[in-house]
Amino acid sequence: SPQKPADCRTLIDLLARITGRPPRMWGPSIVGFGRYRYMYDSGPVAGPIAGFAIRGRELVVYISADSPAQQALLARPGRHRMGKSCLYFKQLAQLDATVLEAMIQGSVAEAGQRHEVVGTP
Repeated sequence: SPQKPADCRTLIDLLARITGRPPRMWGPSIVGFGRYRYMYDSGPVAGPIAGFAIRGRELVVYISADSPAQQALLARPGRHRMGKSCLYFKQLAQLDATVLEAMIQGSVAEAGQRHEVVGTP
């Protein structure tokens, strides 16, 4: 839709401001910000501290929503659906921008507490 490019630009600005890091492509479709390292049984893996992608008709913001504070916020962002760590929505206008920003900030903070953040802001 014509709204998706504008929503993506808004997400880029928001995530860059929150993380203090520039956007970088992670594979062919994920726009990620920053990098953290975590361990699997098979060895170390890296992932973006925050990110988003277009998935079909929806946008997805990758967030951690495990803490009670994040769970409380998850009840308030607006029209969405949540996967394990994926917040799906059709347009940013359907979400409460203040709640979305708080959720992303909380997710970035959780990533920093749980994992080794690589690189400087």
